[in-house]
Amino acid sequence: MSDFKVIASGLQFPEGPVAHDDGSVVLVEIQRETISRVAPDGSVQVLIETGGGPNGLAVGPDGAYYVANNGGFLFQTIAGYNRTRAGIHPAYTSGRIERFDPRTGELRTLYDRCGEAPLCGPNDLVFDSRGGFYFTDFGKNRKRDRDHAGLYYALADGSMIVEVAYPLTTANGVGLSPDETVVYVSETETGRVWAFDLDAPGRPRKHPFPSPNGGRLICTLPGYQRLDSMAVDVHGNICVGTLITGCITIIAPSGEILRQVMLPDPMVTNICFGGPDRRTAYITLSGTGQLIAMPWPDPGLRLPYG
Repeated sequence: MSDFKVIASGLQFPEGPVAHDDGSVVLVEIQRETISRVAPDGSVQVLIETGGGPNGLAVGPDGAYYVANNGGFLFQTIAGYNRTRAGIHPAYTSGRIERFDPRTGELRTLYDRCGEAPLCGPNDLVFDSRGGFYFTDFGKNRKRDRDHAGLYYALADGSMIVEVAYPLTTANGVGLSPDETVVYVSETETGRVWAFDLDAPGRPRKHPFPSPNGGRLICTLPGYQRLDSMAVDVHGNICVGTLITGCITIIAPSGEILRQVMLPDPMVTNICFGGPDRRTAYITLSGTGQLIAMPWPDPGLRLPYG
């Protein structure tokens, strides 16, 4: 088991951590339906109540936070760990991408559909250096059926959204290669990581049959391992939260599984990098409601806007 420090506990299914230079981490609490700030001393401040299910978080070119809001999850406790469960939140209206301005406190919806197709359950997002962002739509998991998932690209000003890949199966984490020519997506239920080669922002170079979605399948984890969100390090390795096993799995761009960093929670969901040299990994342990920090051997990739 890896050495780590618990920064905050008592969080209500934390995900989407964003590390700041002042040592604070802003994240979402899906069950609490908030964006929250964790100070270096571990104190937690609610920045805003979003409603629905804030799931992913990223800083955009204007300094605002962009939120992948899944519309709401249902929760259950199994073997002492908090888990999501199938079904629709009683207040669910739609999935959406939101913009939160911490300076004014304004929260507004940027997108709730792509063309005629409604967004069902946006999950995670990542910005490129052009000011656009990729995001996954996990869909909704009902008791007897589930939605197809997808990958989308949109502009931060709300003026454009396009479909990049469809269909996917429970698309969750999303990340960019250091040169921004490849966007990676992890699928929860299949344990797969897909690579989508880009000709331009939001424009994938589709791979033919047997690819079901135009992507390259680079890795499938063995056994019953489920994937969550990801971050990329400076070498282009994909660091992905791995459920059930309870670890961060590090995968090379070639698809080789390099190692697994074991942690004491089966719901290891998200990772981001911070500190002066980006060698501190901040990881959400959602089953126990903790944010932890640990030294990381390789620096995380610097994100365009924080």
